[in-house]
Amino acid sequence: QVQLVESGGGLVQPGGSLRLSCAASGISFNLYTMGWYRRAPGKQRELVARVTTGGSTNYAEPVKGRFTISRDNIKNTVYLQMNSLKPEDTAVYYCNADRFVMYWGQGTQVTDSS
Repeated sequence: QVQLVESGGGLVQPGGSLRLSCAASGISFNLYTMGWYRRAPGKQRELVARVTTGGSTNYAEPVKGRFTISRDNIKNTVYLQMNSLKPEDTAVYYCNADRFVMYWGQGTQVTDSS
């Protein structure tokens, strides 16, 4: 049974930071490209960042220079460090594991507190 469990969301002031975590189980974690997506109110889900099995990363333009994705293949966990948060970063953030099929977490809410 595949499980992706996100944590770390919450309320944050503009300019603040949060670190999201996603713990994976039931998959060979090191074989999967891992990603973070988000769905803002009234919008479609969009890619935020991905990290490949080899450690290569790519980011959506709105978050470049502010967010950092990383993975720990020992802990089977992927992280999203979010700095300089903006009101438009408010969304539900979803963890994704991609290798021929995609698995999704349940999401964690990040909300601007202003």
